[in-house]
Amino acid sequence: MALSSMTGFARKHGAIGSYSWAWELKSVNAKGLDLRLRLPQGWDAVEVPARNRATELLARGTVYGTLTVDREGVAPVVRVNEPVLNAVLATIKALGGRIEAAPPRLDGILSLKGVIEIIDEDEKPDDRSAAERAVTEGFHQAVADLVTMRRREGETLGQVLTQRLGEIGALAARAEAAPGRRPEAIKARIAEQIATLLDASSRFDPDRLHQEAILIASKADIREELDRLASHVAQARHLIAEGGAVGRRLDFLSQELNREANTICSKSNDVELTNAGLELKSVVEQFREQVQNLE
Repeated sequence: MALSSMTGFARKHGAIGSYSWAWELKSVNAKGLDLRLRLPQGWDAVEVPARNRATELLARGTVYGTLTVDREGVAPVVRVNEPVLNAVLATIKALGGRIEAAPPRLDGILSLKGVIEIIDEDEKPDDRSAAERAVTEGFHQAVADLVTMRRREGETLGQVLTQRLGEIGALAARAEAAPGRRPEAIKARIAEQIATLLDASSRFDPDRLHQEAILIASKADIREELDRLASHVAQARHLIAEGGAVGRRLDFLSQELNREANTICSKSNDVELTNAGLELKSVVEQFREQVQNLE
C-alpha cells in the first residue's frame, strides 16, 4: 500500500435535471478521522452515505466537506412548518410563568431550526431522489480524488522520510567512529577521573575504585543506544515500504529515535561525539515533523 498524507483538496460538480451541485473537500492533520459536512437545508439524506464512504477510504485527518445545490428556473417558496411552530409557542407559553425573561421576538422564533422551510413548490419526489443519488455519487468521486491527492503527497513524504533515515544512519556511524569512543580514550578518561577521586579523598578502597571505574565506563558506553538507533531506523524503513496508515507507528518510532539521541548527547564527553549527537537530534526532529503529516 502507498503512504498517504493527511492534507489534500478535491472539488467535484455536476448537474441533473434542474439541479446543479458542487462538492468541495479539504483535509488537514488530525489524530483521528473527523468528517465535518456543511449541507444545504433539506439535504440531510446525503450525509450518512457520505460519512460511510469517507470512513471506508480514509483513516485519519479532519475533512471539511461543503455541498452547494442550486435549481435553475425554479423560484423558492418559504413555508412555515405549523406543527413545529405550535410546539415552540406552547413551550414558550409553558415557561413564561416560570422564568423571568423578555418576550421572544418574532425573528428569534422564526430562526429556530425547522420553523421555516425553504422548498421548491414544483419539486417532484422522483426528481429529488435522482438529485440526491447524483450528489451522493459526486461525493464518492470527490473523496476518491482527495485520496489520490493525499497519496501523491504521501509518496513525496516517503522520499523525504527515507532521506532523513539515511542521514540518521550516517550520523550514528559518525558517532560510533568518534575518537572519544576508542578503548584507549575511554581508558584514559577513566584513569583521569579516578585520579581526581583519589586527590579528593584518600579513603577509597580498591573495591570502591573498581566499582567507580565500572560506573564511569558504563556511562561512557553508547553501544546500546547505537544498536537501538539501528533497530528503529530499520523498523521505520519497513513501515514506509509497507505503506498504508502507518503515521502513528512512525510517530512512536520518532519519539524513540529522539530518546536515543538525547542519551548519546548526555553520555558524551567528546566534542566530535557531542556534535554528532546534536546533529542527530536535529535530523530526528525534522523526521518527526514530517511524520506528523502522514495518515
